[in-house]
Amino acid sequence: MIHVYIIQSLKDKGYYTGISNNIENRLDKHNKGGVGSTKSRGPFKLVYKEECIDYKMARLREKEIKLYKGGNSFKKLIKS
Repeated sequence: MIHVYIIQSLKDKGYYTGISNNIENRLDKHNKGGVGSTKSRGPFKLVYKEECIDYKMARLREKEIKLYKGGNSFKKLIKS
């Protein structure tokens, strides 16, 4: 299974949405500064994850979630 995930920076409180087939390893990589787009924003905590049936569906869902950013739909999602 592949997952869509949202992490929150404990430093600046911002969010990052991504996809991975191993969330624990990916979160560890984010926290160790191994992901360029989040390198200076760690540490992070996982605030949401969702299973998808395949990579294509995960990518579509990731894009959909990114369109929510900052809106009510995004807030509802991370509170669920």
